[in-house]
Amino acid sequence: MRMSRLGWGLAMALAVGLVAGVATAEDKPGKDGSPKAAKADGKININEASRAQLMKLSGVGPGTADRIIEYRQAHGPFRRVQDLEKVEGVGKGVIERNEGRMAVK
Repeated sequence: MRMSRLGWGLAMALAVGLVAGVATAEDKPGKDGSPKAAKADGKININEASRAQLMKLSGVGPGTADRIIEYRQAHGPFRRVQDLEKVEGVGKGVIERNEGRMAVK
């Protein structure tokens, strides 16, 4: 079955929309207009960040974001950004590439 130009165009538009990302409920502002969880002074608060927010960090994909959240839930909040190294799959490189983009609050 051949796909028409219109069909391809719609498929491409959908693909671009998915790649570009759609705001999730976690990324939308709270009632007071501030971001719900993670942004503190433009930095991502690793103690409150959602999966989507963690994935905005360089070197953090879905699996790593899930492990960060699981570690946080099991061990409590991080005391400093460098404590992310305790999470499997997060090394010094990830922390260095995101220097100045993360906060602990």
